Amino acid sequence: MKKLWGGRFTKSAEEWVDEFGASISFDQELVQEDLEGSIAHVTMLASTGIISEDEAAKIKDGLKVLKQKAEQGELQYSVKLEDIHLNLESMLTDIVGPVGGKLHTARSRNDQVATDMHLYLRSEVGQIIQFVEELQKSLLEKAEEHVETLMPGYTHLQRAQPISFGHHLMAYFWMLQRDKERLIESLKRINISPLGAGALAGTTFPIDRLQTADLLGFDGIYENSLDAVSDRDFILEFLSNSSILMMHLSRLSEEFILWSSQEFQFIELDDSFATGSSIMPQKKNPDMAELIRGKTGRVYGNLVGLLTVLKGLPLAYNKDMQEDKEGMFDTVKTVAGSLKIFAGMVSTMKVKKQQMEKATKTDFSNATELADYLSDKGIPFREAHEIVGKLVLLCVEKGCYLGDLPLEEYKNAHPQFNEDIYEVLDPANAVQRRNSAGGTGFKQVEAAIEKAKVILNHKEEHAVL
Repeated sequence: MKKLWGGRFTKSAEEWVDEFGASISFDQELVQEDLEGSIAHVTMLASTGIISEDEAAKIKDGLKVLKQKAEQGELQYSVKLEDIHLNLESMLTDIVGPVGGKLHTARSRNDQVATDMHLYLRSEVGQIIQFVEELQKSLLEKAEEHVETLMPGYTHLQRAQPISFGHHLMAYFWMLQRDKERLIESLKRINISPLGAGALAGTTFPIDRLQTADLLGFDGIYENSLDAVSDRDFILEFLSNSSILMMHLSRLSEEFILWSSQEFQFIELDDSFATGSSIMPQKKNPDMAELIRGKTGRVYGNLVGLLTVLKGLPLAYNKDMQEDKEGMFDTVKTVAGSLKIFAGMVSTMKVKKQQMEKATKTDFSNATELADYLSDKGIPFREAHEIVGKLVLLCVEKGCYLGDLPLEEYKNAHPQFNEDIYEVLDPANAVQRRNSAGGTGFKQVEAAIEKAKVILNHKEEHAVL
């Protein structure tokens, strides 16, 4: 098969060399974007008089045939033609004849592939934003059900203070909100057009870059042709944003894994998001949560991989940059799948409310309430802290909890203790009293849920498609 760039060469590469250098095995993912870009490009070539209207019409008809075949999965690609661009150009020429060769006028594969990736990420980031919102809705609905469900809050994975389970879930809502805002913000840099930058220096043809940008729905164009073909910041930003997003999902995965264990028994995941053991019939493993936790590492790897590829490259395009695509495709697939799985896991999980609340009564997570109680009576907090610490030690020695100590023991520790301490020690009261802005108090959680509803119902505008 004749190379479309072979005029300068006197011999062909061996087949295995062609296979090593080809990208068609993965960049065929960009087929629709490549065809969209070509239709816009040929429209501009005709409107500027670079080719005739008749030639443009024939080329567009051929591109539409290819678009239909691509949608139906009927295109056959060749490694000999290296990439999606040369494969489609060869197919186009087979359909419309030699006039198909005019499509590449005033264009290089360098600005062509960059355009494809901008179009691809614009669409996929828009989709991922929607998946983030679906997960936020699931968290919001579950949090609203469990505003007054008590659970131990943890620091250092040690029980710290009782909190609302709804409050805990809403922490992830706000993490995802920041993730979504980062993705929305990134669309400003994704939605600009490199088309018309040529190989690196622009072109001598009287092209209209603003027209192609407008036809493709871009907000503007790259102002420098070198930058246009060599920039992969928009992919790096997506990979970075995705890494932060996956980190948040991984943290929640870890909590789901812990909470569904026999040791915690706080939740039970739906059977559709768990698996069994091939040897132990009693097992119900939180495999989907574990997979998401594991896949976070591959997203990190995609980011570090592309940073490493780009770090030593001179301007403008280099073949190294072919390595920008597989990690991007993989990250899109991984993030989208993880978000969809998580939305289902959250909405279907069973919350073991009584087990959670029981846990808040069999620990010392209400100790801070005693320290605050004494502070309210004018005792310096550090002194109050020490007094309560000694009471905790006394309980440990006696094998009981703070609520079990008789009032006499409290009076011995400090005369300011009165009978109302048992109300203060009640976990529900402890949670309800934490009514500072953003706190776990029930009213604060309810207010946060209402604010979150407003955010989801008034979506920020962003150029998704």
